[in-house]
Parts: sequence; structure tokens; C-alpha cells
Amino acid sequence: MTEGEAAPAAPAEQGSRNLLMRVLAAVVLAPIAIAIAWVGGWLWALLVMLATIGLYVEWLVIVGLARERRVIVPGVAALAVAGICMIAARLDAALIVLAIGLIAVALLSPERRNWSAAGFLYAAAAQVASVLVRHDPVNGFMVLLFVLLVVWAADIGGYFAGRGIGGPKLWPKVSPKKTWAGAIGGFAGSLAVAGAFAVAGAGKMVPLLALAAFLSVISQLGDLFESAVKRRFGVKDSSHIIPGHGGLLDRLDGFVAAIVAAAILGFLRGGADGVGRGLMVW
Repeated sequence: MTEGEAAPAAPAEQGSRNLLMRVLAAVVLAPIAIAIAWVGGWLWALLVMLATIGLYVEWLVIVGLARERRVIVPGVAALAVAGICMIAARLDAALIVLAIGLIAVALLSPERRNWSAAGFLYAAAAQVASVLVRHDPVNGFMVLLFVLLVVWAADIGGYFAGRGIGGPKLWPKVSPKKTWAGAIGGFAGSLAVAGAFAVAGAGKMVPLLALAAFLSVISQLGDLFESAVKRRFGVKDSSHIIPGHGGLLDRLDGFVAAIVAAAILGFLRGGADGVGRGLMVW
């Protein structure tokens, strides 16, 4: 180090800065997301559309197809048109557009066709599920809020338990930093959310705990899945769009898995028009 140069930040200092950035980003973004979820309707569908377009583009960055316009354009266009269809409450049209988009992305990919198609399917599933869960005018917001809080609690609990306790690694080949302590801490955080809903009179304790446990495990598997994809292509962060969190994929991986699982569960219990109602286990 030459005279006048600043000494590199110590790991502890870097960790503190990263935590501060994570907290500040969460304090700003979480209330906005909840407010838009509460409003619902076209505003929520618009936010979901923009987010899923971002997910798709970041996926292409990870798999090395970010410069392939013939892959980016049809995928982004399909997600945008599908979003407009959902704003107009035309799920049938949205599904047709997404199916066409998937075929176009797969056919136009010059290489890594399976990966580009998987990325589009990932974003499309998140888009449809997020809108369907919120669609129910009576139950939609409460169910969506439950999913959001369960996923956030799993992430926060996992972060602090993992850093504070440490211990054996959960799956070092996929995610070297994740520990069993973090996984258990995240699981406990999700159960705490369910308990809070029950205490507040929002439902019965046992069904809420069961749903939270299920969604917590699914969200953590979604996190591991995204880590596996990044590791496969030697990428650390999907982007740097969110300070302290990386990219949209880094921030939403658990939510995507949880909301898709929730939508499937709600669809099985309530049908396409009653996804939110089907998830009202309380």
C-alpha cells in the first residue's frame, strides 16, 4: 500500500456496511411493496410485470445470454403483454401470450436453449402466481401479506441465525455461506409470523403454522435453487440493482418459489377464480 492510499476495509467493517445497506433497502422497499399489494388491481399487476421482466433479464445475464436480443426481446414483450392482459383481468389471454413467448424464446435461443426457456418459465410462473394470489378482492391482500411476511421472516431469521450462530454448512457445494443454524432460524422466523397472525385473531394457530412451515421450506429451497444456478455459471450476484441485496433474483428467489407454491395450493383448493380463498386455511 502506497502512502496516501486508504487501507482496505476489514471484513467486520464490510459486513456492518452490508447489513446497514440491507436494512435501509428493506425499510424503503418493504412498505412500498406492502402498500401496492394493499391497493392491488392494476397497480399490483404493473409492479409484478416490471419485476418479472427484471427477473427474466437477470436470468439471461447469469446464463450468459444478456447480449442476445432475439432472446431478450420476445421474452420481455411476452411478459409485458401478459401483464397488460392481467391488468385487463384476462388471465386466459395472458396464458396464451406466455405460452407463445415460451415457444419463441426456446426457438430463437442460439445456445443454452433449455436455460433461456427455464428463465422465461420462472418469470412467467412468478407473474401469474403473484397476480392470482392477490386477485381475490376479499382474501387476496391478507393471503399475499402472509406469504410476503413468511418469506421475509425466513430470510431475516436465516441471516441473523446464520451469522450469529454459524456451525455446519447446509449445502456447501451450492451455497457455501448457508448453515443449518440459518435454515432453522429462518424456519423459526416464519413460524413466528404465523403465530402473530393467530394471536391477532387472523386465523387458527395450527393451520397457520402448517402453511407457514410449508412456505418457509419452499422459500429456502427457492433460495438454494437460485444459488445453484449462479454457482453453475460462476456468478456471485444477479445484478447490483438493490443496495446490500444484489439483484432482483437475489431478493425475490424465495418469494418466487413460495408464491408459486401458494398459488398451486390455492388453485387446487379454490380453482382459478378462488386462489386466495383456497389459501384461507384460517
